[in-house]
Amino acid sequence: MSALARYFSELGYFVAGYDRTPSDITESLMHIGIEVCYDEELKSIPEICNDKYRCRVVYTPAVPEKHKQLEYFRNNGFEVMKRSDMLAEIAAGKKCVAVAGTHGKTSISTLAAWILNQGKLNAGAFLGGISGNFQSNLVLHNNSELVVMEADEYDRSFLKLFPDIALISYIDADHLDIYGNADNMENAYTQFANQTKLNGIVIIKFDIRDKLIINGGQRCFTYSFNDSRADFYASNITISKNQGHFELHSPFGNFNDITFPYAGKHHIENAVASAAIALCAGVNESHIRSAFSSFKGVKRRFEFIINSESLVYIDDYAHHPREIEATIDAARLLFPDRKITGIFQPHLFTRTRDFADEFASSLSKLDRLILLDIYPARELPIDGISSDIIISKLSIDDKICCSKNELLEIIKSESKIEVLITMGAGDIDRFVEPIRNILLNEK
Repeated sequence: MSALARYFSELGYFVAGYDRTPSDITESLMHIGIEVCYDEELKSIPEICNDKYRCRVVYTPAVPEKHKQLEYFRNNGFEVMKRSDMLAEIAAGKKCVAVAGTHGKTSISTLAAWILNQGKLNAGAFLGGISGNFQSNLVLHNNSELVVMEADEYDRSFLKLFPDIALISYIDADHLDIYGNADNMENAYTQFANQTKLNGIVIIKFDIRDKLIINGGQRCFTYSFNDSRADFYASNITISKNQGHFELHSPFGNFNDITFPYAGKHHIENAVASAAIALCAGVNESHIRSAFSSFKGVKRRFEFIINSESLVYIDDYAHHPREIEATIDAARLLFPDRKITGIFQPHLFTRTRDFADEFASSLSKLDRLILLDIYPARELPIDGISSDIIISKLSIDDKICCSKNELLEIIKSESKIEVLITMGAGDIDRFVEPIRNILLNEK
């Protein structure tokens, strides 16, 4: 949503909006002249936005249906549209690269946008995270005909896009409040893949190739971390000083001695996926190498907050069991002899209910867990569903449940933290700076 706000502000429109709580993102929007309010009372709507003939209203499904401002706009003849419809409107008439999947889409789309721009293709981008290279989740180029979009599966939003190049990473069960079951979710991804334009390109993670039925008319490729049966894959993989080194295999040639400044299986797999997009779009080897070596990552995607000899603090957006497992595994790979403490904030009551066993299995890879209360987002509480159902299933003994109000005092009381990871998609990011300050003061 903030990328859309920036986009229309850059085009010269007056932009205003609502968010539940202040954040670094809302502050950055206000800094460029965008008005943000934090209560839903009608008096908070700027006067200019009360003119239904001049104002378009864009909302995300994360906003509750009974939100006072949303109801006001709907009931008074305003043009009201979902974020996905607006993105589709922007993408229409452009060459669109759409990255979908239950995991990895922000990292892949951000890296792909960086490579395409290093390759002089001047791609615009609407991203789901803040790029370290662009220092934004929006990339704009005047009159650019190429745009990279993160294609969100929630609420079937990605079905509004008809890309020229589509990439699908994972199709793990998620958002079952929307899809009902895994089969329905896979069917939606099949539909998304088949919406790729005729003579377009579909790139699919090798492991899920049998879950999608492509009707034809598109060129299809597969990618993998290191499975040589895929069209794009890595081999001769080594890790040193938080860098990945590998050989990239592709239908466009094999490239030796690739260096990527992030370690961990999922990081290298995302790099392979992004390279697949870039090669299919016409970027050459030298530009891919340059983009890889200069990539600065994405905020809250395995982001090092502290990285010293005696203390490491990593913040990550992981909120699905597979993502949590990948994040912990990457930390283990880099710091095999250190104790890893995790702070996790579950996101949504339905997700906690549906994946309690899987959360417990992934979080049990930690040495110590501090588990916060569930972040409700758009949901109302569900009877019997709380963080306790996760903690009761954990196989590790060193664990504690606490509220957000108790968290900082618990961090202060921790005797020796070696590696700390905060994980979650709620408002746990609000604690990153206070935790950092506590850890550095303790040192």
